[in-house]
Amino acid sequence: MHDLIAERVRGRDPNLDEAPAVLDRYANTSSAGSIIAFLLHRDDLPAGALGVVCSFGAGYSAGSIMLRKVS
Repeated sequence: MHDLIAERVRGRDPNLDEAPAVLDRYANTSSAGSIIAFLLHRDDLPAGALGVVCSFGAGYSAGSIMLRKVS
């Protein structure tokens, strides 16, 4: 699911810097995985950058938010 969403958002296959995953490090954290990935990889975002955080839960529930780094 992670790879499919990242490809749809980018319009192509993203590299690991564009769509970080945490499954290999933290195993299945359910929908918290996207927040963990954001916290681990947010420092290299330049001011004004846009990002998408998308989480999936049980029963095909989903939540997403677009973020812009201010400073």
